[in-house]
Amino acid sequence: MSEEVPTSVVPDAAPVRRRSAPVPTRRRLPRWRDVEPFLVTRPWHREAAERRLGRCVTVDDVERLARRRVPGAVFDYVHSGAESEVSLDRNREAFRSLELRPTSYGQVGDPDTSSTVLGRRVPFPLALAPTGYTRLSHHSGERAVAAAAAAAGVPYTLSTYGTTSIGDVAAAAPQGRNWYQFYVMADRAVSEQHLREAKAHGYEAAMMTIDTSTTGLKVKDVRNGFAIPPQLTARTFADLARHPGWVANILTTEPLRFATFPEGSPYGRWGMSNVLREQGLRPSDVTWLKEAWGGPVVVKGVLSVEDAIQSVDAGADAVVLSNHGGRQLDRSPVPLELLPAVVDAVGDRAEVYIDSGVRSGADVVAALALGATAALIGRPYLYGLMVGGQAGVDTVIDILASEMVRTMSLLGVSTIAELGPQHVRLRR
Repeated sequence: MSEEVPTSVVPDAAPVRRRSAPVPTRRRLPRWRDVEPFLVTRPWHREAAERRLGRCVTVDDVERLARRRVPGAVFDYVHSGAESEVSLDRNREAFRSLELRPTSYGQVGDPDTSSTVLGRRVPFPLALAPTGYTRLSHHSGERAVAAAAAAAGVPYTLSTYGTTSIGDVAAAAPQGRNWYQFYVMADRAVSEQHLREAKAHGYEAAMMTIDTSTTGLKVKDVRNGFAIPPQLTARTFADLARHPGWVANILTTEPLRFATFPEGSPYGRWGMSNVLREQGLRPSDVTWLKEAWGGPVVVKGVLSVEDAIQSVDAGADAVVLSNHGGRQLDRSPVPLELLPAVVDAVGDRAEVYIDSGVRSGADVVAALALGATAALIGRPYLYGLMVGGQAGVDTVIDILASEMVRTMSLLGVSTIAELGPQHVRLRR
């Protein structure tokens, strides 16, 4: 019997899958009740600025709009930092690296953001920091900022180098919590006159800045030929021509000058501050201010535990941990990283505030959790001012307030007093 030759194995063919017939779609004309849920109506704003601001969700959105609203040199003056901008970057990086630690089983729907600043109630622990040359950002300047702060119930601080006078700011915000920031002048009579004027107009607190023995070098300002008033050169003409509205407002409103000094005073001249300002401040100057002012004193520019202790020992009611927003000494300490140590050292005797890098309500909440009494903002409200005057400052304050509410709610914290180190971690 011969051997059977095996045949190749052929796999079974794949089964043919029967496809179902498509279900026919029935068409009809839509009815109004079907269309209405898809329609989004927005309130109509006659002012273009209000339309722009209505699209802003974060401070970053406001900043992007601001860049297009003013000449480049003006935006750079507000936006840039000193030297290589290392401090500017580190300030923001410190806040970005924070870890917020929620209690998921304790989330609350409507947290209370109110607190106290210098013994008085505020709806949220925020203050508007002093900024020089504010009318460069918008012709309404300090008046608009003070009015917005008053409407929100938070303090506003007028700078010695403000472009609106002490009296005019008080008139713009008669019910506001106005503070006066001053640089001690070598001629103390000038500083004493400022204090008398601020006291006469009902200012609540005096803020002494201690980190400006000389003005930090901002490279972009030098390259832009920045000056007060703006200089019309071949370099700047094209930039100014792209912002005719800004130019028209500057030319048709009150002259741009340092309005806290008398007309023609050498103290009001651009470039004279380093010559006329006190160059060697000491703790005894805080004591002098406390006696001369007779009210709450805040010391701004503290960057060490030792300086905080000496300031409070000398009579300060509050200190502001600040590296001037990265505009003075580059590579200086980051205020947020210094905060816990300063609170441990003086927090039982004085309020501790923080600025430099604060950009959101979450930043404010984190600083409060680390022991701060309040946070100050500068650049954010100036961006709002650039976009829409007082309405822009209102928008920035509203954004920060809503972010605070949301952050506290998600953290599981119902009041400011409940915030503590357990809610935040500084990541290294």
